[in-house]
Amino acid sequence: MLEKPEPFVQPDTIFSVSDASALLKNVVETAFPRIKIRGELSQITRATSGHLYMTIKDANAAISVIIWRGTPVPFKLEDGLEVIITGRFTTYPARSNYQIIVSEIEMAGVGAILKMLEERKRKLSAEGLFDPAKKKPLPRFPETIGVVTSPTGAAFQDIQNRLRERFPVKIILYPATVQGTTAAAEVAAGIEYFNRTGNVDVIIVARGGGSLEDLLPFSEEIVVRAAAASRIPLVSGVGHEPDWMLIDFAADVRAPTPTGAAEIVVPTKLSLIQELDNLWHRLSNSFTTRLVNTKSRLENLVLKSPKQLVMEQAQRVDDVSRTLGIIIMGKLTTARQKMLLTANFSNVLQTKMLAWNQSILHMGQMLKSLSYKNVLQRGYVIARDADNRIISRKADNLKPVKIEFADGILDLD
Repeated sequence: MLEKPEPFVQPDTIFSVSDASALLKNVVETAFPRIKIRGELSQITRATSGHLYMTIKDANAAISVIIWRGTPVPFKLEDGLEVIITGRFTTYPARSNYQIIVSEIEMAGVGAILKMLEERKRKLSAEGLFDPAKKKPLPRFPETIGVVTSPTGAAFQDIQNRLRERFPVKIILYPATVQGTTAAAEVAAGIEYFNRTGNVDVIIVARGGGSLEDLLPFSEEIVVRAAAASRIPLVSGVGHEPDWMLIDFAADVRAPTPTGAAEIVVPTKLSLIQELDNLWHRLSNSFTTRLVNTKSRLENLVLKSPKQLVMEQAQRVDDVSRTLGIIIMGKLTTARQKMLLTANFSNVLQTKMLAWNQSILHMGQMLKSLSYKNVLQRGYVIARDADNRIISRKADNLKPVKIEFADGILDLD
């Protein structure tokens, strides 16, 4: 329980507004030259001057906070982020309020950091930055490797040593700070540099182990977006095996350590020698098998004498001659049959003409026998009315005007 300080201003003393404000400012700054406060950030605003203005709050109170331009901020400030700030209390007489000038800021524990990373991961994943379909394969034998890391850190030395042991290649270093407020921007710039120049076959982004707070630059959006946009295959080798940063999800391959990244991008000399030995054995076995098969075919090959070859060719000519004779004889027989048919064409035509005449005579006789003229020859007549219609019944009650006999027509008009 904080003790209440004794008053040091006499009750009957009269101050001007400016004097009272100056006195209050002096008291506050003297009483709180350095203080740590834990709370949740809100209303974060960056002025054109570069200063940051915000509020730190809990369930019951809120305090204004100022971070002057140039003060180190090792992570991105977001509304709702729980932090611990270190600074000093002061007042702002023009608005009669008190505020904290921040000298240091850190996240309030691993839980808050993990919560922030999980929310950022969901956001970036929704944008497709971690899509497995976009992962690029690593080159089998890279000639030049680009490394983005600190030139003085152990990570770069480990990478150099492991590459030298396994498969010596050309290494181009892009020096970048891997911790602190400028780390994220420098790492992203290194990735963009190699993509812009196109002077490497694969990129390694590396950093040795550290606390979760130390590794936060590799989870900043600027780094993740640069890794996802890289056209050159990128390997992430940040921290140790249990450490997972957001760049790991955007990289084409995630390595557990910087040394592991070096092992991934190049094969070992021993494995290459073994692979070459295996290839030589397969080629040798294949060549030996071909030689054996060729030798066997040669041994089974029977060479024929020239006389035998000539006799075989003569036999083939005889076979062809016989085949041609059969074909020609068939063609001649067919032609002869067609000629015989042509010679007998007149006889066939005459026979057909006789048959057609007989058929016509028969049809004429049938037509004559069926004609009504024959009926009239037997004494019958045909009565017709004025419209030349045949009167066949009494019930028609028609007056005949014409009567047709066998030998002519009689008009009754």
